[in-house]
Amino acid sequence: MATATAAITIRKLEETVKSQLRVQAAEHGRSMEEEAREILKNALNKSAAAPVDLATSVRRRFAAVGGVELPVPEREGMRQAPDLRK
Repeated sequence: MATATAAITIRKLEETVKSQLRVQAAEHGRSMEEEAREILKNALNKSAAAPVDLATSVRRRFAAVGGVELPVPEREGMRQAPDLRK
């Protein structure tokens, strides 16, 4: 079963962006049009990825800096429960 395709026109594209697209397309052995389709498809697939929780996001952000090693204090035995019958 064939799927419908659409065409778009991109106006006011900077010449430097067009040149970069041409070079990148040549590096990948594709036409500029095919390269633009791949770029759009990849960008939209990334944004559709599952959201990341805050802790994971912070961990990724500072992974290159390294972690902080904090001393772990000795654990003490459990204290006696209070007698509430008094």
